Amino acid sequence: MPALWEAKVGGSPEEIHTNEKEVTEKEVTLHLLPGEQLLCEASTVLKYVQEDSCQHGVYGRLVCTDFKIAFLGDDESALDNDETQFKNKVVGENDITLHCVDQIYGVFDEKKKTLFGQLKKYPEKLIIHCKDLRVFQFCLRYTKEEEVKRIVSGIIHHTQAPKLLKRLFLFSYATAAQNNTVTDPKNHTIMFDTLKDWCWELERTKGNMKYKAVSVNEGYKVCERLPAYFVVPTPLPEENVQRFQGHGIPIWCWSCHNGSALLKMSALPKEQDDGILQIQKSFLDGVYKTIHRPPYEIVKTEDLSSNFLSLQEIQTAYSKFKQLFLIDNSTEFWDTDIKWFSLLESSSWLDIIRRCLKKAIEITECMEAQNMNVLLLEENASDLCCLISSLVQMMMDPHCRTRIGFQSLIQKEWVMGGHCFLDRCNHLRQNDKEEVPVFLLFLDCVWQLVHQHPPAFEFTETYLTVLSDSLYIPIFSTFFFNSPHQKDTNMGREGQDTQSKPLNLLTVWDWSVQFEPKAQTLLKNPLYVEKPKLDKGQRKGMRFKHQRQLSLPLTQSKSSPKRGFFREETDHLIKNLLGKRISKLINSSDELQDNFREFYDSWHGKPTDYHGLLLPHIEGPEIKVWAQRYLRWIPEAQILGGGRVATMSKLLEMMEEVQSLQEKIDERHHSQQAPQAEAPCLLRNSARLSSLFPFALLQRHSSKPVLPTSGWKALGDEDDLAKREDEFVDLGDV
Repeated sequence: MPALWEAKVGGSPEEIHTNEKEVTEKEVTLHLLPGEQLLCEASTVLKYVQEDSCQHGVYGRLVCTDFKIAFLGDDESALDNDETQFKNKVVGENDITLHCVDQIYGVFDEKKKTLFGQLKKYPEKLIIHCKDLRVFQFCLRYTKEEEVKRIVSGIIHHTQAPKLLKRLFLFSYATAAQNNTVTDPKNHTIMFDTLKDWCWELERTKGNMKYKAVSVNEGYKVCERLPAYFVVPTPLPEENVQRFQGHGIPIWCWSCHNGSALLKMSALPKEQDDGILQIQKSFLDGVYKTIHRPPYEIVKTEDLSSNFLSLQEIQTAYSKFKQLFLIDNSTEFWDTDIKWFSLLESSSWLDIIRRCLKKAIEITECMEAQNMNVLLLEENASDLCCLISSLVQMMMDPHCRTRIGFQSLIQKEWVMGGHCFLDRCNHLRQNDKEEVPVFLLFLDCVWQLVHQHPPAFEFTETYLTVLSDSLYIPIFSTFFFNSPHQKDTNMGREGQDTQSKPLNLLTVWDWSVQFEPKAQTLLKNPLYVEKPKLDKGQRKGMRFKHQRQLSLPLTQSKSSPKRGFFREETDHLIKNLLGKRISKLINSSDELQDNFREFYDSWHGKPTDYHGLLLPHIEGPEIKVWAQRYLRWIPEAQILGGGRVATMSKLLEMMEEVQSLQEKIDERHHSQQAPQAEAPCLLRNSARLSSLFPFALLQRHSSKPVLPTSGWKALGDEDDLAKREDEFVDLGDV
């Protein structure tokens, strides 16, 4: 490992070249994955670490492979063993996978410009914005000119040029690691790639009385968009599936305990010919009768293509929202902090999350309270259908709130449901307009549930964060195909060449590939309330039902108090400053339908059953920013020794004490003298951790105040502050 040093920007070239020998003598080893190849590199590159007005950095090598951009510097020695406990084994702290690169900027004479294509002039500073919201800045002022051209051109080409599917690193890795791929025996995620998996899910949800698993699309001979196996209503003839290549067919998603079901349907192709339109209408009438048979079966349709969000709205909102977190330096942070709340509100991202949760609650009310089947309609049933159907199941099915259940849900609704991960994540860089973060929106909605009801979930917010990061790691097949057919075809399973062995790709659900066992403990929620096991006497004659909403009160219950974006200990002055702006985010109850409002208020007026129905609060202030994911790389937004991590640390200490006492009692009871095993705890010293643990450890903390002093000159007294349009807020309180 080289002795890479910290240096202030502006050091003389003589100083740089004097120490260059030290760098050369102690080269950092570049660790390559199987199949990974080095493409280009540059030495004597300064990686900036922004700190107030001074710019500091670490010297090292900047390399580009066909898998990642990596900076090789000796900053790891500054961290002790405890602080490296959540290390990713595939992607290091200074690694950026090529798929994770969002935008590349160059600085020319102090002016920042977007870089693309062939360059006539090369920058003195390179800035990389990542899709996981990291920002890397590299000074190339002391790098040799030939190396600057190679590394900048290489990075631009390999991150922005359109690619062919077969040229993805995914295939290079799969080929090179073919004989070394080992799956985790503890991974019991249902993949839904066999008929048996679908039959198991039907039996689990008691949907096998009205629905059947079919293999009519085996070998993808009917439709390349649908999985090989799926579930349809029992009365539906299988030949109907083949009629319009799977379009216009109600496909089963999930069944409720009361017999109602959630279904989805893709629209029939638009036709101009009157004769074909009449045929389509007749076909749909016949299909509709198989699922709508009043008074026994009543169907409510939800057209998500016309009466809900558009993909363009989601794309536009997230594009604005992410800019709040792609901070280049401390000065930029404080400049945007002054207008933080206005910018957050104008992005509409939190409102989109609220609308998604509200739509899922409306559908839940139809199924739970009104005993209706719900049919989701969308053009291809592969975007908003995946999102809403998954959220409904998260709210209604406690199995989906376990880790295995959640992973199986994503396999069923997203992977096998034909969500176009390849296009929506723009992995091939072929069409920026197709890039829409629908899956990330789903994870953000799930985070709202996890944040509001922690004991109901077996997994943590850290699990959701690393899952969102895994979207851009091209060694897992889970998020790199548009459909099961595309995956099977390109992995050789549908090919004619019987001599070549089909490639065996890793699944993202094997977390041992990315994390050591100790780090994986942070993915499991220690506060999860497991379902109590019933003895035979209790189980006899008992019918499993949700314990709420079986009968609704006639009078509206008292609504829950509306809490703001800020912790209770937030300074009183800041609360006064933001009071008026917060009131704008609280949505009027008039917009909620009577049935929905009664259902919603009734549920929130009762004690929460963590193994029953679970509804989120959706009033404006209750929808919060997913701080761990969006703020984890911004040191100014961290609270050292505070935040939820401090609370979690104390709770785990108490749990360890209880466990230790229980073990002593058990030993006395069984007269055993076996040594006690101490429960692992990664949060022992909360005072040394950041509120954004485990991603932000003991990083620097800006000395700037919560309310920047530069702004006070233009402000009057407290009354004047409350009247201003743009109030101040510390990001750490969001």
